[in-house]
Amino acid sequence: MKALGKDYAVELNRNQYFFLGIVVILLGLQFRIVSSYVLNQEATRFLAERTQSSSTSTTMVSFTGDMGSLPNKVINPPEWLGWCLISVGSVLILHSLAMKKPGG
Repeated sequence: MKALGKDYAVELNRNQYFFLGIVVILLGLQFRIVSSYVLNQEATRFLAERTQSSSTSTTMVSFTGDMGSLPNKVINPPEWLGWCLISVGSVLILHSLAMKKPGG
């Protein structure tokens, strides 16, 4: 952003790092607790239209798009993803504690 010849950069303060760390840790815990996610019909159809990897899936998508009944997509996130998010969130929280207080 530029106004009157000055550049404004958005800087994250201590509170924002802490909040971001909490959100990332909670997301990582959710990935650790839940083993699979079942998408609804709309999300399954959206992914099927966007990820046409072979001609048979293209034919299947166009054929079942008329019928309106695709089997729901099941997503199994890898185990390491939850651990990765928990560790990144922990580092963000520790970094926020090491920063100076806002306004101080």
